[in-house]
Amino acid sequence: MNGKTDIKGIIFDYGGTLDTGGCHWGRMLWQAYQRAGVAVTEQQFRDAYVQAERTLDAEALILPADTFRTTLAKKIALQLKQLGTANCVDAVADTLLADLYVRVEHHTSESREVLLRLKQRFPLVLVSNFYGNMTTVLREFALDGVFSHVVESAVVGIRKPDPRIFVLGVEALQLQPYEVVVVGDSFQNDILPARETGCKTVWLKGEGWSNKPCDERIPDCVINNLKQIEKIL
Repeated sequence: MNGKTDIKGIIFDYGGTLDTGGCHWGRMLWQAYQRAGVAVTEQQFRDAYVQAERTLDAEALILPADTFRTTLAKKIALQLKQLGTANCVDAVADTLLADLYVRVEHHTSESREVLLRLKQRFPLVLVSNFYGNMTTVLREFALDGVFSHVVESAVVGIRKPDPRIFVLGVEALQLQPYEVVVVGDSFQNDILPARETGCKTVWLKGEGWSNKPCDERIPDCVINNLKQIEKIL
C-alpha cells in the first residue's frame, strides 16, 4: 500500500469480514442450504433472504442482549417462513444453525488473532451495519475490548453505504481520514463510501453476493485473507 507509513488507525467492518472470511452472508447461507439439502432454488432463497433482511430492518426483532447464535436463528426462521417450509422448519433450522455457527466460530477465532496483533500497533474501530446487539456479539466471540469504539448502524441511525458512518469512525479515532485505512468485504458498502470520506481502503475480496465486476484499481489494496493485512501495514 502506497503511503502505508501514514496509517495511524484502522476501521474494520464486521459482518462478512471478521465472521466469514470475506464471504457475503447471503452466500454463506445459500451454501448451508445446499449442504442441508433444502429443496429450494437459489432465486427462491435470494428472495427469502432479502425479505427476511427487510423484516429485520423494519421491526425490532433483534434485542440488544441477543447473541449471534440467537440472531442467526431468528434470521433463518424468517427465511424458512418465507420459503414455506413450516412442516420441517425446526429440523432444518437446527441443521442450518449448527452448520453456520461452527464456521463463524472458526472465522472469528482467526480474525481475533489478527486483530490482537494489530491492536499492538494501531487503534482499532468497528463500523458495522448491525441490529443493536454488536456489543453482545463481540463478547460472545471474545472480541470485546479489541476495538476502542463501535459504530453500529442501529445505534447511530446511519447505514452503509452512507459515507457519514465512516466519518463517525474516523472521528472516534481522532485522526484525519488519510491517516485511516478501512478494511471490509463489501465493495459497495465499505470500499466506495470509505474512499469518498478520504480514507485508504483494503478490500477483503471473497465470495460476493453478485458476480458484478468491480474495478480493483479503486481500493488501495486487495487481499483474499485477513492475515495478509499485517504484511501491508
